[in-house]
Amino acid sequence: MNNALALAYAQRLIACESVTPATGAVFDALEDMLVPLGFTVERFISGEDDENPAHGAPVENLFAIRLATNGRHFAFAGHVDVVPPGNGWASDPFVPEIKGDLLHGRGAVDMKGSIAAFIAALHDIPKDAGTISLIITGDEEGPAIHGTRALITHMQKRGSIPDYCLVGEPTSVNRLGDMMKIGRRGSVNMWISVAGTQGHVAYPHLADNPIPRLITILAEIEAITLDDGTDWFQASNIEITDLNVGNKATNVIPAQAEARLSIRFNDLQTGDALVSRLRTLVERHGGSLTAMISGEAFLTPPGAFSGAISAAVEEVVGIAPEASTTGGTSDARFLTNICPVVEFGLCNATMHKLDEAVAIADLSALTEIYCRVALKMLAAEA
Repeated sequence: MNNALALAYAQRLIACESVTPATGAVFDALEDMLVPLGFTVERFISGEDDENPAHGAPVENLFAIRLATNGRHFAFAGHVDVVPPGNGWASDPFVPEIKGDLLHGRGAVDMKGSIAAFIAALHDIPKDAGTISLIITGDEEGPAIHGTRALITHMQKRGSIPDYCLVGEPTSVNRLGDMMKIGRRGSVNMWISVAGTQGHVAYPHLADNPIPRLITILAEIEAITLDDGTDWFQASNIEITDLNVGNKATNVIPAQAEARLSIRFNDLQTGDALVSRLRTLVERHGGSLTAMISGEAFLTPPGAFSGAISAAVEEVVGIAPEASTTGGTSDARFLTNICPVVEFGLCNATMHKLDEAVAIADLSALTEIYCRVALKMLAAEA
């Protein structure tokens, strides 16, 4: 296996400034890497007709496939968009720089490094081993409206649904290989508004203060215990994330009070049921509630897929990864609707931070792990 390939690919991808939503040069780089390996590359823009600013700008997506007449269909999914680098980097975040045994640059671990490792692994996967595809979006770090969901629609229309999908998010914690994700909690955000009547504080009988009612609502919500968790998931939790009245005067009763909630929930709950429950509570006190469900909880039960990843990791780095459902959401929440999904990738210690960096040795080891996982799953029995 050519251990230098993953490093070279990662450097090229990092050099493409692809702050979310990503388009253009970074996808040109991917296409240049994949076409010589026998892949058909299909690129398209999504969201051009969407006038909702909350859905973000149009984004580019890429689906690449190398067909085989035998074997299973194994997919790798990821994103080439990155969060803004912020100020204070020791070097240009979009000029990849090697310092000692580390490669620095925005996206090094989240997640251009893992994409580079997978493409490097393709050089050692025979074309007749089975069908391989890559599902790459430019909209994971943003609203995620026109990214992987649009790619799934594209795949369904062309009849290219994989048997298994590995998402290359940075799941490792203390060292490469110590954790994989076999599920994720769901996520829903809610906005509560309580209307009142503005007035002078000296004449409260002529006004209606919405703040006490909002406080009552939030106290009831704070007292809720949704569940105690499951064998694979931690307990669901409700967090109050914002309060807003906007009253700059000291002698005015405000006309409106607002709050925002974020709920992360396990597979004992559903987004719709949570919204209905909280809306009923809020409306009982005269308020209103709107919500946005980012994704439902999902679980890929331990089995052949997670077993293949565990075996490959142990073969290459000598440890067995913990199967976990902790952390935030990822695009796996969409892909789980079409096939079994597991997430596995680099150490996440520096993702979204200044001076993001990946160990060059980890890029090499991850390339070997990805190669072994793909070969195992392409040969898996139906």
